[in-house]
Amino acid sequence: MSDDISVLRVRDVLLVTMPADPDDATVSALQTRTLDAMEQHDVKGLILDLSRVEILDSYFARTVAETAKMVTLMGGETFIAGMRPSVAITATELGVTLGATRTVLNVNAALDAVPRLSQKKRAGR
Repeated sequence: MSDDISVLRVRDVLLVTMPADPDDATVSALQTRTLDAMEQHDVKGLILDLSRVEILDSYFARTVAETAKMVTLMGGETFIAGMRPSVAITATELGVTLGATRTVLNVNAALDAVPRLSQKKRAGR
């Protein structure tokens, strides 16, 4: 259910947390809710917290990659945080490519990177 997605503004980014076993409707809502929130808030990017996710299928993987690209097109940067080893293995086996999307160990590491992101944006890089 899409209500399982948490979308919060934290500092200059959106923090989006996914449930452990999202169904296709929840995965689809990830993209819609994230992009709508990006438009509504003056944020520098997205932290996608996958720490609760236990299962990654091809649709979910593709949606995450596409959403990250869309955030980039909207001028933001995406951090994928908390990916479990089993999910990382599955993503690799599925051939998921994340382009310039940054992956970090956990949400705290992503939040630590946000001030640097803000400085880079101000410097015009």
